[in-house]
Amino acid sequence: MTAQPINGKAIAAEFRQELARKIADFPSEDMPVLAVILVGDDEASKIYVRNKQKAASEVGIGCEVMEFSSSIGEQALLNVIDELNANHHINGIIVQLPLPQHLDTLKILSRISPIKDVDGFSPYNAGLLAYNSPDAFISATPKGILHLLLSTGVELSGKHAVIIGRSNIVGKPTANLLLNQNCTVSITHSKTQDLSTIVKTADIIVAACGQARMIKGDWIKQGAIVIDVGINRVEGKLCGDVDFEGALATASFITPVPGGVGPMTVAMLLANTFQAFCRQQTEPKHCSCGHHNCHCQG
Repeated sequence: MTAQPINGKAIAAEFRQELARKIADFPSEDMPVLAVILVGDDEASKIYVRNKQKAASEVGIGCEVMEFSSSIGEQALLNVIDELNANHHINGIIVQLPLPQHLDTLKILSRISPIKDVDGFSPYNAGLLAYNSPDAFISATPKGILHLLLSTGVELSGKHAVIIGRSNIVGKPTANLLLNQNCTVSITHSKTQDLSTIVKTADIIVAACGQARMIKGDWIKQGAIVIDVGINRVEGKLCGDVDFEGALATASFITPVPGGVGPMTVAMLLANTFQAFCRQQTEPKHCSCGHHNCHCQG
């Protein structure tokens, strides 16, 4: 068996084209708008933001990037988010991570209105996902992972999924998504003992540990689906957390790096922004806290 690569770049391009057609049905003055908060001078973060801005423009979503010095105070940043929450012109808000260490990431993300939290990182939306609520904004990378898995046509229900990595951005929300698909889910991490033995039992492997080629080909069960979230640079070349060449002999489907999960992440963020825009056209007006019929002063 030779694994079939899952072409995330092509799938994402098709998804963006369909999204652009949907957005084009709205009057031009009603363009969805995404606000991106960028703190500091991290070059990787700047590249990610430019990619999001370019992709948004291609589908008809406005993207307003707000850049701040790494020395910005926490309260000042919270005030910026409050202003964006109250601005009906803005449909989605994301804070590019990581933030400088003096800023409380959980506090910052929690301040974003749930109806504008298109990254799905706030505790509110994470909780909705855990409850399998259709109202949840699902984090873009996990949402993209599920889309790639469904693209294989393989029935997910009943499959054993092993996730390598327990981050709040990928590992945990992916686990909840796959539980909602009736998978049996194991989350492994840096303290897991005898990791290879656990991985060998997986029908679905989601590698998000940030260690280049850590998952070896002989760890993979015959016919398993491999989703490689890792992006590592080794000797000037990008590679994933899975030994791609080694995995080809045993996996049934596998995502390449680059060209697998990455393009889907951006596509799903745009989809979430459009979803937020559509909801805000039909739902009652919310105050800046994100709820309607409340008694706060937002």
